[in-house]
Amino acid sequence: MNSSKVANIAYWLISMVAMIVILWFGKNILIPFVLALILWYLKRQLRSLIGKIKIKGKSLPPRLEHTVAFLFIFILLAINVEIIYVSIQGIGEAIPIYESNLSVIQQKLDIAFNIDSASWLKAHPVDNSIMNLLKAILNSLAAVLGKGLIILFYVIFLVLETKVFETKLRAMYQTEGKYNEVIKLLHKLDKSLSKYIVLKTLVSLLTGILSYVVLAVIGVDFAVFWAFLIFSLNYIPTIGSLVATVFPTVIALLQGGSFSHALFVLAGVGTIQILVGNLVEPKVMGNSLNVSSLVVILSLVLWGSLWGIIGMIIAVPITVILIIIFAQFPGSRKIAIILSKDGIID
Repeated sequence: MNSSKVANIAYWLISMVAMIVILWFGKNILIPFVLALILWYLKRQLRSLIGKIKIKGKSLPPRLEHTVAFLFIFILLAINVEIIYVSIQGIGEAIPIYESNLSVIQQKLDIAFNIDSASWLKAHPVDNSIMNLLKAILNSLAAVLGKGLIILFYVIFLVLETKVFETKLRAMYQTEGKYNEVIKLLHKLDKSLSKYIVLKTLVSLLTGILSYVVLAVIGVDFAVFWAFLIFSLNYIPTIGSLVATVFPTVIALLQGGSFSHALFVLAGVGTIQILVGNLVEPKVMGNSLNVSSLVVILSLVLWGSLWGIIGMIIAVPITVILIIIFAQFPGSRKIAIILSKDGIID
C-alpha cells in the first residue's frame, strides 16, 4: 500500500472521528437547527403547492404565498405544542393511577402463575421500569418544547437567507459550467428529499389517523397524543412502528388493569401498522429510496446513539443525501455504491 492510499485512509478516518465529535458535543445547538431546517423545508413545499392555486386564472402574489405557508407552519407547530403540553400534564397526573394498576396486574400474574414477584422485586429492585421510561420520554418532549422559540427564530432567518442564497452561489461559482453542476446537484437532492418527505408524511398521517380512530373507540387515555406519537415514530423505519404499537398497548393495560383491553389495542394498532407498512407504503413509496436495508439499520443505530429520537427520524434522509453527494465525485463513488440498495446509482 503506497503512501498516498495510506494518507487518504487516514484523512477519511480523521474526518469521520472529527464529525462524530462535533455532532455529539454540538447536539444542543445542532438539533434545534435541524428541526428548523425540516420546518423550513416543509414551508417551502407548502409554498410550492400554494403556487399552483389559481384564482381567476392568476396565481397568488409571491409574498402572500410565503405568508400563507408560514402561517400554516406556525399554526401546525402551535397545535403540536398544545397536544404535547396538555398530554404531559394529563399523563403526569395519571401516573399514580397507572402505578396502582400496575400493582393489581402484578398480583394477577402472581396468582395465575403461582409466583411471588413482590419478593423478587424487593430483592432485585428494577430502576428502569416502564413508568420511568414513560417519564423519560415526557421529559424529552418537554425539552423540545423549551426550544420551540429558538426553532421558530431559526426558521425565520432561514427564510430570509433563502432570498440571497442564489446570489451567493453565483458569486462562489463564477463559471457557468460549475454553477450549473451545483444547481443540478441541488435539484437532485431537492427532488429525492421532496418525494420521500411528502410520501412518508402522507403514509404516517394515514397511520396516525387510523390509529386515533381505534384508540378513541376502545377508550384509551390521551388518544390524540398516542396518535401524534405514532405519526412521528412512523418516520423511523422498522423500529418506529414497533415502538408506536407498544406504548398505547402498555398504557391501555395500565389504564384499566385489564389484559383484554390491551389486547384489543395491540390487535387494532398492530393491524394498521401491518396493513399500511406492508401494503400501502410499498405501493406509494415504490423504489424512491435507493438505500441498502443494512445501511438503514446501521444509520438508525448511529444517529440514534448521537441524537436520540430526532437522530433516528432524520437518519434515512441524511443517508439519501450522502449517497447522492458521494455519487457525484470519482473518489467517493464507490462509497455511494456500497450504501445503495442495488449498486446502481446515477
